[in-house]
Amino acid sequence: MSSDTRDRILDSLETLLLEQGMTKVTLDSVAAAAGVSKGGLLYHFKTKDALVAAMVRRLAVQADQQRADAGAGGTSVAEWYLQPPDCISEKEIALYRSTLAALRSVDGNSGEVQDAVTDMMQQWDEGLRTEIDDPVQAEIIRLVGDGIYLGAVLDLPAVDPELHKQVVDRLLGR
Repeated sequence: MSSDTRDRILDSLETLLLEQGMTKVTLDSVAAAAGVSKGGLLYHFKTKDALVAAMVRRLAVQADQQRADAGAGGTSVAEWYLQPPDCISEKEIALYRSTLAALRSVDGNSGEVQDAVTDMMQQWDEGLRTEIDDPVQAEIIRLVGDGIYLGAVLDLPAVDPELHKQVVDRLLGR
């Protein structure tokens, strides 16, 4: 099977997650949606956790590309990390909600999904630490960015855009 099949399986997983949520997604339903046999799906992903972990890793690659594109346009890693919630797509929010649901289902036990999320977060941490000399300031920016993102994922009330800008300006020393 080709990487096209692998991508088709991950696309099908994302679609099912967006339409039905994590509790309704099974290996059988993903295989059927992707037009492959369950054996074909298992060739690429041995377990549901491996499938979800692969989706998280693919989301991380997409986010890294977004960050690189923003950087090419003059946006720093810190500015990208602190972007307002309305800059996060609905699809991205829904997929990360599904990732959180998968993480809850493992009850804090380390596994492939947890490892994929940890890897993604460490990669973003490295970008901040490379850009910002002060490790305490880099960590504060990471924590604030995580809070902004979590607020968007949980659909918490948005911070006033002007206040958000003032927070970002203060954190970035403007």
